[in-house]
Amino acid sequence: MSAHLLVLPIVLPLLVAGLQLLLGERRRRLVATLSVASCVALVLLAAALLMGVSGASAGDGLTAVYRIGDWPARFGIVLVADRLSVLMLLLTAVLALALLPCALDRWQQPGGPVQPMFQFLLMGLNGTFLTGDLFNLFVFFEVLLAATYGLALHRPGARRVSAGLHYIAVNLLASMLFLVGVSLIFGVTGTLNMAALAQLIPTVPDNTRALLHAGAAILGVAFLVKAAMWPLGFWLPRTYAAATSPVAAMFAIMTKVGIYVLLRLSLLLFGSGAGPASADFGDTWLLWGGMATVVVGVVGMLGARDLGKLAGYNVLISSGTLLGAIGLQHPAVTAGALAYLVISTLAIAAFFLLAGMLAPDDETEATALLEPYDPTGEALYADEDEHRATLPAPVALLGMCFLVCALVLAGLPPLSGFLAKFALLAPMLETGAGRGATALFTLVVVAGFCTVIAMCRTGIQIFWADEDWAFPPIRLGEAVSVLLLLGSCLALSVWADAPLRYLAATAEQLHAPAHYIRAVFP
Repeated sequence: MSAHLLVLPIVLPLLVAGLQLLLGERRRRLVATLSVASCVALVLLAAALLMGVSGASAGDGLTAVYRIGDWPARFGIVLVADRLSVLMLLLTAVLALALLPCALDRWQQPGGPVQPMFQFLLMGLNGTFLTGDLFNLFVFFEVLLAATYGLALHRPGARRVSAGLHYIAVNLLASMLFLVGVSLIFGVTGTLNMAALAQLIPTVPDNTRALLHAGAAILGVAFLVKAAMWPLGFWLPRTYAAATSPVAAMFAIMTKVGIYVLLRLSLLLFGSGAGPASADFGDTWLLWGGMATVVVGVVGMLGARDLGKLAGYNVLISSGTLLGAIGLQHPAVTAGALAYLVISTLAIAAFFLLAGMLAPDDETEATALLEPYDPTGEALYADEDEHRATLPAPVALLGMCFLVCALVLAGLPPLSGFLAKFALLAPMLETGAGRGATALFTLVVVAGFCTVIAMCRTGIQIFWADEDWAFPPIRLGEAVSVLLLLGSCLALSVWADAPLRYLAATAEQLHAPAHYIRAVFP
């Protein structure tokens, strides 16, 4: 496989975005065609890279390192493809392609350069997953954030502008922390290349190691904001609920950017090879912070009366579960966490689309409010009659999609959500999983049970109890996107063996960072 393939997932959406800006809104059909071609090409590129890394053993794993300008990796820009980065590339491309029918259905009307911003977002995401140094990680991080600012404020109303400005302020603060943390790390080590840092951290003098740890902690806080760990994730449910449904669905992968970086850096820089003074740095904070995030997500989900916020709190539960799994630093748990990352991203994106289909998008606080629970049950049966209720075909389709989405999010058998949670939870019962594994296991099981309660309550009220619930007209593009996302979850339920083996090899590779270092510095 040619190393030049690594630059295409970054250059392609950049070129497409530039062409779309030149074409403007008058040639919307051509702009839409470019979006489709770009997303299809990204899926094919990611699939080609995945087949390349799958052909290597778990020990070799890295198939390509691209040094831009052929500069030495310690000084130049380097792109690295391993099993984890290619997995994230493929997940991003599949999610973008699945959301494209809904996005084009909603964005064909004039309303700003939304499709170019979507391509810039893909460029930033792909660059974040492929970059091999912290400075370019910051560059790509800012590119994707700039794109999300525009998407979050698309078709602004009072509610959307308020939540969007809040989101921008929080992320600007996170960017400042990112720069401070990177500056401290560079001041101690003299490099920002990840592989070089992994080589240097064990040799850092004791008198400057505290400064290195301070820089790493500040950098970690910046990504914990993006991963929405409690108490840093207070902004997420409101922001995601206020965005349009295709934007919120695409944002389902944004927290996974923080998860990806924390997983990469914790194992590469502060794994077992970092020396006794730096090994496992920050793992305890990730474990207990992740568990606190799960608790907050469960409480918020049980109290949510807005469909968008209900989906947002599911994001918090997913993020907290993954943070806790990273904190355990166990290869088998990491493999299960990667499976859960993929499935939860697809299912939550589908749920955001369903939330937009089940309630009108009028940007008011009264949108999609669910009635509070009535313990007497009188409201549920007040107008019950003897005839059998029937549902129109589109509403029945929505109900089936809602049911599948609820089963996947709750982790109930026989769907892929159960397989992912089982792969995540089973290794936690092993004695070598580490302290706190039992507590995290219990919390994840309780969170799944509470998800069943919250989703059942919501589904009963929408599709059964509330006869006056107004279902808006269903757009064809929205229905196609939901079916593609849920179809991907169902496909992973049937063909689970090969993906799980790939994820197990990915976890082995992550816990053996020496192979990453040798690939960058042969």
